[in-house]
Amino acid sequence: MELRVIKTRGDVIQDVALAKIGGKGLFVKEIEEALLKGDVDLAVHSMKDVPVELPEGLEITLTPPREDPRDVLISQNGLKMEAMPSGSRIGTGSLRRRIQMLNAMGHLELVPIRGNLDTRLRKVSEGLLDGVIVAAAGMKRMGWEDRISQFLSPGIMLPAACQGILGIETRQGDPLRDDLAFLHDSETWTDMSGERAFLTRLGGGCQSPVAAFGEKEGDAYRITGLVASLDGKRVVRKRLSGPAGQAAELGDRLAGEILEKGGREILAAIYASAP
Repeated sequence: MELRVIKTRGDVIQDVALAKIGGKGLFVKEIEEALLKGDVDLAVHSMKDVPVELPEGLEITLTPPREDPRDVLISQNGLKMEAMPSGSRIGTGSLRRRIQMLNAMGHLELVPIRGNLDTRLRKVSEGLLDGVIVAAAGMKRMGWEDRISQFLSPGIMLPAACQGILGIETRQGDPLRDDLAFLHDSETWTDMSGERAFLTRLGGGCQSPVAAFGEKEGDAYRITGLVASLDGKRVVRKRLSGPAGQAAELGDRLAGEILEKGGREILAAIYASAP
């Protein structure tokens, strides 16, 4: 097996907010083009970076077990958020994280950042920032869990839809999917189905503060969703539970209820102000 590393536009452009250069699809476009041309036979994606609409001819074939979906704080001296002095500078490139931080920890200053994980952590170690918020999954996969200062519960920081989930993408009907079946985790697939259905109904992405987190518990599935205004003053958050076999239907229904409770007006205002 040959492993090919493809740098996407999202990887290369690290000094501009994603919302201004096309959103999260920038992390998959070149990879999907290589897959369609037959240059590669499968692609491995972080599902939180994959748009809900896939190119014709491609499909997400399977999902390995989900890594920790939470966000984490990496700070100087290992300080937790609530112990950090007023005005401490916390870096994040995510609208979702920024809005929830403004509501949970208003005494902290949020600083926009881009760059890979190592670049973000270096800003803390060099004293340019007092802390950064990143995904636990990335820290764990790099073997850097000992550098985590605080795990942020979904009650404080609702994760991005599909955070911690890897997806294997192939060409539709490719028999390769059968050879990879041993990697598949059905519980993670259930989580992904509900969360992506939520996003599909909302049309949300990096341009708007949207979050969703689903959990399969036995035969039941519980999903929580959030939509917020860019200034964080309006937040609509709801939760639904139901049969795990109806995860996608629950995600879609949750999005519909959030839209009816004010989410539609919030998103309309965001898209109207977009450049």
